[in-house]
Amino acid sequence: MDQAAKRALLHKDRQRVWHPFTQMKDYARQDHLLIEKAEGIYLYDADGNRYYDTVSSWWVNVHGHGHPRIKEAIARQLDETDHIMFSGFTHRPAIELADKLIEIAPPGLGKVFYSDNGSTAVEVALKMSFQYWRHVGQPAKTKFAFLENSYHGDTLGAVSVGGVDLFHSTFRPLLFDGYRLPSPHVREWSDGRPTPEAAESCTAEALEAARRLFESSAGEIAGLIVEPMIQAAGGMLMHPAAYIAGLRELCTRYGVHLIADEVAVGFGRTGTMFACEHAGVTPDLLCLSKGLTAGMMPLAVTLCTDTIYEAFYDDYETLKTFFHGHSFTGNPLACAVALESLRLFEEERVLERVSVTSGALRSHMRRFESFGHIANIRQLGMVAAFELYEDAGAKRSYPFTERRGYGVYLEALKEGLILRPLGDTIYYWLPHCTTVEQLDDIVDRTCSVLERLGYR
Repeated sequence: MDQAAKRALLHKDRQRVWHPFTQMKDYARQDHLLIEKAEGIYLYDADGNRYYDTVSSWWVNVHGHGHPRIKEAIARQLDETDHIMFSGFTHRPAIELADKLIEIAPPGLGKVFYSDNGSTAVEVALKMSFQYWRHVGQPAKTKFAFLENSYHGDTLGAVSVGGVDLFHSTFRPLLFDGYRLPSPHVREWSDGRPTPEAAESCTAEALEAARRLFESSAGEIAGLIVEPMIQAAGGMLMHPAAYIAGLRELCTRYGVHLIADEVAVGFGRTGTMFACEHAGVTPDLLCLSKGLTAGMMPLAVTLCTDTIYEAFYDDYETLKTFFHGHSFTGNPLACAVALESLRLFEEERVLERVSVTSGALRSHMRRFESFGHIANIRQLGMVAAFELYEDAGAKRSYPFTERRGYGVYLEALKEGLILRPLGDTIYYWLPHCTTVEQLDDIVDRTCSVLERLGYR
């Protein structure tokens, strides 16, 4: 792109576009990165510079940008249908995708409800849980429990069960009340994993808090929502699988729905197809999006047990219908893409490749142990993270006004890396197509950035 055309576009961007999670004043003198091409693990800007997309374009990309089979699936479906309403009508891609998801999901989830994105998948789960208890004669169960540091989306129901005050506190007057539980806070890490002592301690403390809440208030709690294994937007906070297993046992014992928000962590991100598999449990409701379509098109699903579905199945005049839907529910193009992505998982043995790459990632993360201002180095599957500290030994953070993570982001662009931070948390959320050779290069470049900025 010539420079005049580039300047004209960026000028219009400043004038017309309001970007998400962005203080727009930051870009009064600094341009957004204008991307012209995406291919594999790389993004290319308007000047021809190449960047590693180490955050999977906001955690959605799975097989790499522009995968030819995904593009072919879109073209094939366009020859048949583009979009049709999904109330009173149905189509083969949605039917086949639902069938496939139930086949690969944790056992016991028997029905699929389509929506558009992660937030709406969560809204569906909350409303299903709430309405279910009314249908089975327990109308007092109207509240939800959630974890501190949790993030489940930006629509108001999802925000009501969110625990990141930076994102959510402004909207508190608009939200419904819920019960906030402590998240399992791992304080000691070794080789990317919590030490056994830290894992046991944080799990026991967090589960005891949930038990006490249920003991006193389960009669008014419809469900507990959790991001299994990784609280992503809350700071890439990782917890032991034993915590999820313990929550499942408590929810069953006290009659509370377990809602698993796997919008971010599903589809191989943690090394298994679904994060719940680490704990060997099945939630009552499972929310999926992002990687569902390999990051190519908007689509979400909420899976539920047959028990939940049957509470809505009745004659129309009983008014037990689930009155919820979206214009693009079950979009045929998106369903076709999701089906092709799942075929790629099987035919290209993606999870086997992830196992190899994630092992290499764990090994590479040890390189950051020599940096004096870095701590809490952790890794699970294709996700890894660490914190920048003014004093790593004392875990003393930098003043937030210094925006250290943002400084790493800007410097990393010069190195051909996209490292979008969460505050002072630097993380990788790598596409499954990342090769070990590319991983070597990514970590080399990251170390160069950190050394230039004085974190050694």
